[in-house]
Amino acid sequence: MAIEPKVRIGVELTLLEEILGTKPGNEELLRTYVAGKAPDARSLEEELTERDVDDVIEERMTGFDKEDGHPFIWDYQLKGFLKDSWKALKAMQGTECSKVKAYKQKIDGAIFLAPENRRMFFENADGTRVSMGQMGKCERPLRAQTMQGERVSIAKSEAVPAGSVLRFTVEIFEQGLEKCVRECLDYGSRRGLGQWRNSGKGRFEWREV
Repeated sequence: MAIEPKVRIGVELTLLEEILGTKPGNEELLRTYVAGKAPDARSLEEELTERDVDDVIEERMTGFDKEDGHPFIWDYQLKGFLKDSWKALKAMQGTECSKVKAYKQKIDGAIFLAPENRRMFFENADGTRVSMGQMGKCERPLRAQTMQGERVSIAKSEAVPAGSVLRFTVEIFEQGLEKCVRECLDYGSRRGLGQWRNSGKGRFEWREV
């Protein structure tokens, strides 16, 4: 016998603020990061001196996965949002999420997303998919305290505009978790999705469809 979800929640999520991409523009970023830990690694300042500034920033830019020029996010990225929001809500007394033990295992084992081919495409209000030409870019300074004092670098990300829509279905295989999922989605209006969430990027409103 096939196991069916206890609850299905159809979600239409509309961005209130632009969302920033998280995928490294440099596919070799992990190798670059590891090499950057070597004793003879060049500092960002040295790299900017030796190379064109725009080239370095472009290489370090984060963005979105795309199919035929249309940006999307993966189902696991939204699961990551659920874990992040659930963790914050669990620390708040009286929330539904605070009542659930081992919430990460619940999200991994009992909550699934059902977008097309695991991809959730950003759509315009008329139902057409957002294209690369509609996307913007967001640059901001990153400050870090190091042994040598404060260092400032530039971060740059692709941005999908406010007003864009994501549509997907949440399938819940354990009774009682649906209240927590709705609570996490409500929290998104303040918490946001994607990079630089603490500035308000990626905030959204949602409705059940």
